[in-house]
Amino acid sequence: MGVTRTPRSRWIEEGLRMLSAGGPEAVRIEPLAQVLGVTKGGFYGFFKNRDVLLAEILDTWERETTEALIDQVETAGGDGRAKLDRLFTLVASGDGLMTGAAADLAIREWARRDQQVAVQLKRVDNRRMDYLRALFGEFCADEEDVEVRSLLVFSLRIGSPLIAAEHPGRSRKDVLELTRRWLLR
Repeated sequence: MGVTRTPRSRWIEEGLRMLSAGGPEAVRIEPLAQVLGVTKGGFYGFFKNRDVLLAEILDTWERETTEALIDQVETAGGDGRAKLDRLFTLVASGDGLMTGAAADLAIREWARRDQQVAVQLKRVDNRRMDYLRALFGEFCADEEDVEVRSLLVFSLRIGSPLIAAEHPGRSRKDVLELTRRWLLR
């Protein structure tokens, strides 16, 4: 009976967790192996070096937080409002590694210092905005209205964890629900 290897996906998942917590500098092979409870030699069975791992972390993040999420929304069908409602629900319920905002924020910070990451982030942001525009465009005739709604949703996703403002008489969840209802009218 052979030794069970730690799956490649676990290396990427834990690497993304480290990236989310401390930026790309925090993604180190030895500490990553320790977290996984394996030797760092196992790393080299999957990745040529740390840069390859970082690139795969970014690709996985892009695929899971954009394309897989869009596919999940589209698969269930419905009109633009129904799809937006589903998208809001999926994103709001996602405090997990892939759907939580920590990874997005860490990657945005990383993109400020790394041109390659900035290019990939721009591609992701454009894809997300294009999708939002398409959904809002199904029930909003005014192009400016579509753009404002799309930008508002996009900004809430990115900036919401950073906003510390209080909402007298309402919880943060109540305010987000109020915003969602307004956006879908």
